Amino acid sequence: MTTDEKHIEAKQEAKLFFSRFLLEWYHLQKRDLPWRRHRNPYYIWISEIMLQQTRVDTVIPYFNRFIEQFPTVEALADAPEEEVLKCWEGLGYYSRARNLQHAAKQVKELYGGQVPDDRDAVFGLKGVGPYTAGAILSIAFNRPEPAVDGNVMRVLSRYFLIEDDIAKGPTRVKMEKLAAELIPEGEAGSFNQALMELGALICTPKSPRCLPCPVMEHCAARLAGCEASLPVKTKAKPPRPEERLAALVEGRGEHAGRVLIRQRPASGLLARMWELPHWPAPPAEAGGARGALLPEAAALDRLRRSMSQAGIHARPEGHWMAAEHTFSHIVWTLQVYRCREEAALPLAAEGRAMYGAAQAERGDSPLDADAEAAHAERVAAALGIQPAEDAPLALFDSGDAAADAADSGAQRWISREDMKNYAFPNVFLKLLNNYFDEQET
Repeated sequence: MTTDEKHIEAKQEAKLFFSRFLLEWYHLQKRDLPWRRHRNPYYIWISEIMLQQTRVDTVIPYFNRFIEQFPTVEALADAPEEEVLKCWEGLGYYSRARNLQHAAKQVKELYGGQVPDDRDAVFGLKGVGPYTAGAILSIAFNRPEPAVDGNVMRVLSRYFLIEDDIAKGPTRVKMEKLAAELIPEGEAGSFNQALMELGALICTPKSPRCLPCPVMEHCAARLAGCEASLPVKTKAKPPRPEERLAALVEGRGEHAGRVLIRQRPASGLLARMWELPHWPAPPAEAGGARGALLPEAAALDRLRRSMSQAGIHARPEGHWMAAEHTFSHIVWTLQVYRCREEAALPLAAEGRAMYGAAQAERGDSPLDADAEAAHAERVAAALGIQPAEDAPLALFDSGDAAADAADSGAQRWISREDMKNYAFPNVFLKLLNNYFDEQET
């Protein structure tokens, strides 16, 4: 037997060993997770979308609530988007929820509400990529399709000593081909879950637990002493830091005990979700240390002018707290200032909110942006506020310029009880809960 033949035989033996002992370990050690108690493809699909970039322990209560509220594809497809976002609230990466609902509508319209078991059909669903498609097809229908995510690529990189950069497309293709070769006949669903389980519990990113690993005997990286240095992965560009000033506007009179929130634009970053109003910090000041407080006078002046131009009639009173929200491409550091609603001028915060609510009930379009801008100028003039010397402030600056043109302009005064009716990004959910906690102590 030649050296090459011996090498091929050894590699094949390593593959057979891996598949056999990994599967045996999984059947004995697998966790009891709610989406593993059935083969319902809809539930499996939901769990796989939720598990993207989210820990299992975090997902479990969300999964249980979601399938209780939307038990079928049709229920999800027909639900108002606001209800879906509220049910997803706190889980993050909200485009996943929107894509999931969009895909549910596809399944309802094209496949009679039944998740298809056809590869091309599953790939055609909104938000379903190669990994999710492989997971649905293998786990729900036992199709021999690979499901390769970060956990799986880490396991395969170490076991087979693959030093290719897993951040590159050709490496993923190579990994998918290898994973498909490893699937035992008739065991696609269990095997793919076993791979994920090994990566999650044993072959972890840092300090892999080699001793209890069921396939350690043939792990090439362990034998070479380089398991901790694999997989090779190019570091992603760090998210851009951005300082923002947020207004916690406390109501008075009929709004006493309530705070003002606004709705984000209908598309773009955190689309249609609700938040505290916030704007970029003054450019001249934003170059300081991340999270550092602006000079009080500069921050209050910018916030006062920003609120005025947005039709919010309130007076900034002082810094309350800082908070941070991280996206894949940007990090917001929010400096939150408590502000007090002032006596309303025509169509200021109170009138604008009530008018917006009435419009929503009638189904009218939002206030015309030009009319609002003109009103903001009148409010500023009445308050004796001079225009800024730097670039004019946008009526709504969400951090996504392309989406700002579609700003709904909707504002509401809410109590803690009202929070159940609105979906908030996690950072604003925490800020509002902190505020109402303070008021109740």
